[in-house]
Order: sequence, then structure tokens, then C-alpha cells
Amino acid sequence: MAETSMALIELAEKHRDTDFLRDLGEYALQRLMELEVEAKVGASKHERSEDRITQRNGYRDRNYETRLGTMELRIPKLRSGSYYPSFLEPRRITERALVAVVQEAYVNGVSTRKVDDLVQALGMSGISKSQVSRLCSELDERVGAFCSRPLDGSWPYLWLDATYVKARVGGRVESRAVVVAVGVKSSGHREVLGIDVGPTETEAFWTEFLRSLIRRGLSGVRLVVSDAHEGLKAAVQKLFGATWQRCKVHFMRNALASVPKQQHQMVAAIIRTTFVQECRSEAGKAWREAADHLRSRFSRLADLMDDAEDDVLAFMDYPKEHWSQISNTNPLERLNKEIKRRSDVVGIFPNDESVMRLVGSVLI
Repeated sequence: MAETSMALIELAEKHRDTDFLRDLGEYALQRLMELEVEAKVGASKHERSEDRITQRNGYRDRNYETRLGTMELRIPKLRSGSYYPSFLEPRRITERALVAVVQEAYVNGVSTRKVDDLVQALGMSGISKSQVSRLCSELDERVGAFCSRPLDGSWPYLWLDATYVKARVGGRVESRAVVVAVGVKSSGHREVLGIDVGPTETEAFWTEFLRSLIRRGLSGVRLVVSDAHEGLKAAVQKLFGATWQRCKVHFMRNALASVPKQQHQMVAAIIRTTFVQECRSEAGKAWREAADHLRSRFSRLADLMDDAEDDVLAFMDYPKEHWSQISNTNPLERLNKEIKRRSDVVGIFPNDESVMRLVGSVLI
């Protein structure tokens, strides 16, 4: 007690011409930390004691903003275990809550300006675009863990698709491909298996992406569903001994592009008759009859149908109760819409890492 009194007297004499209350508060907090650490260690500084639990390990500097001004604190460190001042705990909880609010708003498509309005509504001074990016960078670890998790079990069905966003690369704004893989386990559980960002949907890009899934444990693939992108098809043929299903929705778009707009409804109705057949053989027969029926008026469309029969009707070789899901990439369309909804708010991403951060968080 005498030592504390002497220290306070010396403090008053030393800081007679400065902000005494701030320095007094700084001293009091420093003393409080020392007492807390003594209780946590089980002994005072330099004291020998059988009750000692751990050792001190220096200090770390920390500025503490208060109404009295900025206090420069030296927070004690321990060799084993950790110590955080009790008077900072409420503030840390508040900071965590703020970070959680900002991250949740970011992932759910709230613009930076609206995030700033939200922070001010919470009673704070506001937040800049760079601060939002810094707080949301903490999502990287979560996204990284999601994209590198092991893929156990057998995945008979695999959907692959890509959507495009804009990002800066080397000082230029470029279109970047965001590729997504969704799989269904033999148990029927469906989940996002992986994502990646690259320049274009080249064969090399798709090959490396699919190899990364295989390295993580993807196996047992029997059917791959996608559009007819040549790079994707080549990568699938190279890496999987599986059937390829051409998305019938994408095929229909390609087919209707070969006929005048006023004929779209009629042509679509003719082609769709093949999809309501009871088995693969009946569907193949209906497909060829439809192609022959359209050949005289739309030879280009008929040739397209001749080439695409096996790829578009591949889903009919699998259980009928799965047909509505495995005949197209619709299970991925919802995800792509969510990605576009959020990326449209951002506009132009600063780099590929920020694309992965946002898309990964949305898909998680």
C-alpha cells in the first residue's frame, strides 16, 4: 500500500503540466493488469512459489482509446496460456459483434454504402470501404477450409458450371470465370464440392480444377452434367470414366437459336416430346422422328439433333426418379443467381482473392 501511494505521488509530481487524469488512468489500468496476471501466474513478479502455474513472457503494446485520451498500455504475456485484460473484454465482445454484422451484410449483398449506414445506426462513426474489406478478409480462412476439406465417400452425380464476374488483373478490368462443382453422394446428400476462379473456361483450367477435387477424395462419379463447353468436355473425358450428360436446357437454347423466333414454340414442343417417354429406347425413337420431321425446314437443327442424341438423353440410363434432377444443370442455376446477385452489387472486384472470398462465403 505504501509503494502504491509513493508511486501516485511521484506520478502527480512528474506530470503536473500534462493531462494528469489520463496518466492516472493509465497507471491504474497497468496496475490492474499486473494484479490480474499475478493471480493467473500464481506468484508475484520474481517471486518463488510452489503455487506458480506459469511464467511471464514480456509485454505487448496496445493503445487504448478512452474519453481521457489515448492510453499506452503494456499488456503482460505468458509463456503458456493466454491473458487478456478484464476491462477490455466487453470491448472485444462488441468488436466481434461489429465484425459479424459487417461480414453478414457483405455476404448477403449489402453495398458498402449501406454497411456504413448500418454501422452509424449502431451508434458508431461509420466505416470505410477499405475497412469493410479488411474486416471481411477474415472470411478467407473459413473459405479456404471449405475449399480444401476432404471429400469422403462415393459421388455418383456431378454437376459443373461457370458464371462470369469482373475483376482487376494487372491494372486492367477483365472477365473472370467462376467455376462451381456440386455433387450428390450415394446417400442422396447434395453439396457444393468446390469453386475456383480463372481467366476463361479452358481445358487446362477445368482439368486442374477437377484434379484438385480428385486429390481431395472425389470418386465414384458415374454421370457428369454440364453444358457443351469444349474445354469442359475434354477435361471430363480425360479424368473421369463417366457418362457425360449435356444439359437439356442449354441444348434447347442452342437448338432454338437455329430457327426463326416465331417458330420457337412449335420446335420446342416437338423436341420436348422426347423427354416424356418412358424409357431410353422410346425416347431415342421419338428424338430421331422429331429430327426427321424438322429436317426439311431446319436442316441445321436436324444435324444438331443427330449429333447430340446420346449426350442429351444420357440421363435416361439412370433411375427414373432422378431424371428431373440429372437431365440439366438447374441445381447449379440457383447458386449462380446468388453469386450474380451479390457480384452485381460489388461491380468490379479488386482481385481474384476477393472473388473467392465472396463466392465462397455465399456458397458456404
